[in-house]
Order: sequence, then structure tokens, then C-alpha cells
Amino acid sequence: MSIQEPGRFLAGIAGLIQNRKGAYLLMKRASSRDFGSGVWECVTGRVNQGEGFEEALHREVAEETGLRVHIETIVGLSHFYRGNADPENELQGVAFACTIVGDERVIRSSEHSEQRWMTADEALRFLTSTDPGTIWLRKTIERAEALRAIQPEGWGDIYGQGVTLD
Repeated sequence: MSIQEPGRFLAGIAGLIQNRKGAYLLMKRASSRDFGSGVWECVTGRVNQGEGFEEALHREVAEETGLRVHIETIVGLSHFYRGNADPENELQGVAFACTIVGDERVIRSSEHSEQRWMTADEALRFLTSTDPGTIWLRKTIERAEALRAIQPEGWGDIYGQGVTLD
């Protein structure tokens, strides 16, 4: 039996943000980005060393949009490579469905060149590209809609204090 080396990968988050009207925030990655430039996405980012998934989500949302959010539920887990299938490019990700707390005005960072609010139906009609990122976003929106349709009242409150173990 051989002993395997410990895994090396990065952790990432995605925040699928919904406003009070039920529209999702889609953001177009700036052409200057090293990976996925020009692709429409939700808020995404890496988890920093010493940071939990929820903390990373709140930090990334604030950095990329200026918004504050409430986590409703986890809508997916992912494994992918940002480019070549090398350990330095490997990510394990958690996608969260979120709603906005307070002001809904987006203050977009330089990571994105455009933003649009769209209902799920509008987004699914709009996101027609066949690149892996767009396909992932479509599936994430579909999953969020299915989960929201069956969640009992108050379900999102379980994330009030986070779920990361101290």
C-alpha cells in the first residue's frame, strides 16, 4: 500500500445574490481578468488562509459589490481547475444563495465590467454560452430556484451565526 501525499488545492466561494424583487445579480468578468474574462458570473472568490467559507463570502461580496448579504442556503459544491489541471489551479468551491441586507445599490469593483439584475427566467434565457462557467451558473440558478421553492419558512435563519466550527 502506498502512502499518498496530502492534497493541495484552493478553496473558493460563490454568492448567488437575489434582491428583494427576486432578481439575481449577474456580473461580467472584466477583460483584464486572468481566467474567464468576459464571462457572466455571480460573485466568486477564493477563501483566504485562516478564513471560513462564510467569512470569505461576506468579504468577497463586499469587495466586488459593496453589498451586505444574508446567507439562505448552500446551493452547490464544485471542483474545478482555473486553467490547466495542475494542483496550483485546483479549487474546491461552495456556492451560497444569498439575499441582500440593507442598501441594494451595487458598487462594482474593477473585477467586473458590467452588472445586470435578472429574474431566473431572464437569466436562463440570457446565459446561452456553452463555456463551463456559464453552464455552471445556469445550473446554480436552477438549483437555487428549486431549493427556494421547497424551503420551509425561516430555513435561511440557520445561517445567522454561521456554520463554521470554531
